[in-house]
Amino acid sequence: MRVEKLFEIVHEDADLLVINKPAGLVCHPTKGDEYSSLIGRIRLHLNGTAKPHLIHRLDRETSGIVLAAKNPETAGELGKIWEARTVQKEYLAIVHGHLPQDHGNIDAAIGADEKSKTYIKDCVREDGTPAQTEYWCEKKFHRDGKDFSLLRVRPRTGRKHQIRIHLQHIGHSIVGDKIYGGDEDLYLSFVKSNLTEEQSARLILPHQALHARSLSFKFRGEEKTFTSAPEEWFQSFYRQE
Repeated sequence: MRVEKLFEIVHEDADLLVINKPAGLVCHPTKGDEYSSLIGRIRLHLNGTAKPHLIHRLDRETSGIVLAAKNPETAGELGKIWEARTVQKEYLAIVHGHLPQDHGNIDAAIGADEKSKTYIKDCVREDGTPAQTEYWCEKKFHRDGKDFSLLRVRPRTGRKHQIRIHLQHIGHSIVGDKIYGGDEDLYLSFVKSNLTEEQSARLILPHQALHARSLSFKFRGEEKTFTSAPEEWFQSFYRQE
């Protein structure tokens, strides 16, 4: 019972803990008790029996696969794998509109958005760091008088907010994205915990519709692949037209 309240476990062994992180939960603590962050919940789950390390992280609003090591030795091994960039990640995203192509590659450099009111926002810019994202359209649908698409996405590089920035760049921002959805005031209101009903209605969904579906890499001579399903609010949006 306690484990279910903390998070959904995808895989666990002596060295690894793979979690399907819920949307809205930060990976590292900012304030509050241990329950308010993923690493805090992992410590509660392990009950002092290990020293966990998050190998990578997801944005607060992004759900999906997160990998943790239970000891420093395993963390070091996994860190080298991540540094070698041999890890394959796949996401699901629900975006506004119908894409003209069912498959595409976005190759656009990313750097700081100097015009933004939020210091964490980046954008596509010629003098930025190279970034590539590949996508496939899994489904096009129509609901509530609007067009949407469900995409399967693979980032070929690992820049901050890369998928969100690239999809906005091609004119199909992620549904529920408070920073890259077109109105930064939504994010500013969100961080101050004073989103109005009208703002929430404009976002359509309670969180940004981006889910880290799978993670694949070679570890100790074995190919590892971990997958997870999106939360019900995500799935029901594209299933119930």
